[in-house]
Amino acid sequence: MKLSEPAILKLMHEKTNRPLKISELAKCLSIPDVQRAEFRNYVKSMTEEGSLIRIRGGRYGLPDEMNLVSGTLQGHPDGYGFLVCDQPGPDIYIGRKNMENAMHQDRVMVRVESSREKGRLNGRVIRILERKTVSLVGIYETFERQGWVIPSERKYFHDIFIPAKDRKGAKDGQIVCLEIVSYPTKHQPPVGRVVEVLGRADDPEAELQSVLRKHLVRQIFPESVMEETRDMTDLVGEDERARRKGLAGWTIFTIDGEKAKDFDDAVSIEKMAGGYRLGVHIADVGHYVEENSPIDREAYERGTSIYYPDGVVPMLPFELSNEICSLKPGVERLTLTVLMDFDESGELLKYDIFDSIIKSRYRFTYTGVARVLEHGEGDERYQAALPALKLMRDLSQTLRKRRFDKGSVDFRIPEPEIVLDAQGKVEKIVAAEHNIAHELIEEFMLSANQVVARHLSERDIPSIHRVHERPDEAKIMAFNDFVKSFGLKLAHLHNPGPKDLQNLLKKALGRPEERVVNTVLLRAMKKAVYSEKDPGHFCLAFEHYTHFTSPIRRYPDLVTHRTVKRFFKSKCTVRERQRLLPRIADFAEQSSRAELKAMEVEREINDLRRVQFMADKAGEVYSGTITGVTAFGFFVEMTEAFVEGLVHVSSLMDDYYIYLEAEHKLKGQHKHKTYQIGNPVKVRVTNVDVKKRQIDLTLVKN
Repeated sequence: MKLSEPAILKLMHEKTNRPLKISELAKCLSIPDVQRAEFRNYVKSMTEEGSLIRIRGGRYGLPDEMNLVSGTLQGHPDGYGFLVCDQPGPDIYIGRKNMENAMHQDRVMVRVESSREKGRLNGRVIRILERKTVSLVGIYETFERQGWVIPSERKYFHDIFIPAKDRKGAKDGQIVCLEIVSYPTKHQPPVGRVVEVLGRADDPEAELQSVLRKHLVRQIFPESVMEETRDMTDLVGEDERARRKGLAGWTIFTIDGEKAKDFDDAVSIEKMAGGYRLGVHIADVGHYVEENSPIDREAYERGTSIYYPDGVVPMLPFELSNEICSLKPGVERLTLTVLMDFDESGELLKYDIFDSIIKSRYRFTYTGVARVLEHGEGDERYQAALPALKLMRDLSQTLRKRRFDKGSVDFRIPEPEIVLDAQGKVEKIVAAEHNIAHELIEEFMLSANQVVARHLSERDIPSIHRVHERPDEAKIMAFNDFVKSFGLKLAHLHNPGPKDLQNLLKKALGRPEERVVNTVLLRAMKKAVYSEKDPGHFCLAFEHYTHFTSPIRRYPDLVTHRTVKRFFKSKCTVRERQRLLPRIADFAEQSSRAELKAMEVEREINDLRRVQFMADKAGEVYSGTITGVTAFGFFVEMTEAFVEGLVHVSSLMDDYYIYLEAEHKLKGQHKHKTYQIGNPVKVRVTNVDVKKRQIDLTLVKN
């Protein structure tokens, strides 16, 4: 018989009714003698992973039959935690006394012991399956002449003891990187060794590095990658000229942010009889980054570029991302072109996808394009391109209206932009601009991504899809209950489509509660991910969707390029499908993980910069809006500063307040005063803790 973990688990569920020794299991499951050694290895491996459990007497059983579950521990600063189960199911609360020396991120086995209020499960760690943490970042402090590191990630609730010989000259208040030497036991704290001192906690660069190191962000490219990069050239060879379409004579240009250097998309347009011909030209990164090469393996691990206010950690070396692949003006570049014909109503008539060579004429900015389109202002470059820009504006607005008419959900939540001064300190935080030029590029990229996804789907070619599933019905019903207080409701409560949600947002447009309705609905949505499956994109209301237009900064886009090019001139056979699907599934899973990590890093760096900006503003008063409500207080976004802080419930002295989760509000038990998402308030900054990334506020009476 063919042994595998799923096969062994299936047999054990079918044929055993109690824990058994390995020899008894082998006999019960009819394992042939020649496979006993292999079976024994499987059982031991499965026990280490947590899919089997070993009890006294050397007997092995199924965890779920013994009320045991395995998963990853998520710690809390107060010393308790939650088990995120390997299998689908609710998280399990683990009290401080039941943690058994487990640390945040450890893989553990937990016994479910009882139910808590509100139906939550309560458990106890009975075994640590795998210690996941090998290094940490934190602040070095001396207590009673002993060295300790307080982890920057507060979910690690153990301070790390540092022996004198392993301090590497660290001084109080410095940020350090450490390696774990030994893990906590019943009688001993975790012990570590300092491997690098990053600098003082009030040094912005040291703080930035602490975030990047904490999340194990790969900042330095291996020498094998740099060696491969040095051998590359941006000169276009004759063989490429022979097989690609030359578009050097076309009016093609890029539109990006003021500080951008990695230009991976350019656009062109032509007015046709009864419509438009739109060209979206994407840097052919796959021509330079061969599959399974050192650069490709590094790009796979990174998954995406990470952007923050004063820099970027690129997915590809700058020699590629900012030079060889970047669609800079006046130089020939290898591209993959999606050419789309639309009628006047924005309906796609036909398309073509092909290898090309372009020479971008202009490097435009969003601000410059918006200025020339809205006010006619701009230098000779913008004036020369104005006829094309006007055509692009007309087509993009037609596509945008058509998309929303079909049900795309348009969330109107302003994004903050952190502006730094010449010294790298935060000068101000403002609402990021989103103008007609942003909308233009957004619609063209959406169109190209959608066309490529449809192209691959119609040919039954395995590929990475950008998937957004419909929200859980319970969350939508809770959202509907919440907006009833504003006189709003969904037209179709059960299984609403994206158009139902968009229609509700349109009704909230311009009303005082517009921001809160958008915010609460966004929180009810599932997160978009990458997948080898193709259920469509709920929020965009697209039947098929992928990411294709940013291969310089996103690995899934690079995979999509390779997939398209692999089947330019051939069909995908059944055998090729079977070979490709597992690889595509792996690429999708890794890309989703990398994206989530990048979002966490970017969010934490932005939070750090916000707190640094507010560090000298204790005592100042701001107008703001309640953006979130919890049992311990409510968060307020200060309008002028574009920064969020916490009003703790303990500072509300006029009543005892209870938390009404479904209504997103705190309500006084006696005076019945309420604090709800969307309420305008005035607050005073009382304390700013840069180390904890925490801003404390108190209410100011109007």
